Amino acid sequence: MATVEHSKALGNAFLIQGIYFVVTGIWPLLNMASFITATGPKQDTWLVEMVGLLSASIGLTYISANLRRKPLPILLGYTTSLSFLIMDVVYVMRGKIDRIYLLDASIQVLFICAISLMLGWRNRKQP
Repeated sequence: MATVEHSKALGNAFLIQGIYFVVTGIWPLLNMASFITATGPKQDTWLVEMVGLLSASIGLTYISANLRRKPLPILLGYTTSLSFLIMDVVYVMRGKIDRIYLLDASIQVLFICAISLMLGWRNRKQP
């Protein structure tokens, strides 16, 4: 199930997550100093910018699919959020990144739960 047909509730979840990914993705590009103040020191700012661009690209994909009422990228939704979640938790636990990243991990868990619940409800309604 890489994609599913568009539904309003599921589309809204992707829209919200897409906006979140775009905003957080372009933040370090627009103002690295404020990003570092909020998230802690960084060694390779080019890497922060690259992850930001990838996040924004994924977010734009979510937004576009929703607004155009195209099939929603469920597999991309799960794998992206799971990737951010794992990295956030692992590297906070190792003391490599600031605890503020647990806020992002929580947002990723909410998105994973939201799409899972909506897919479950959707499947129950279908014969």
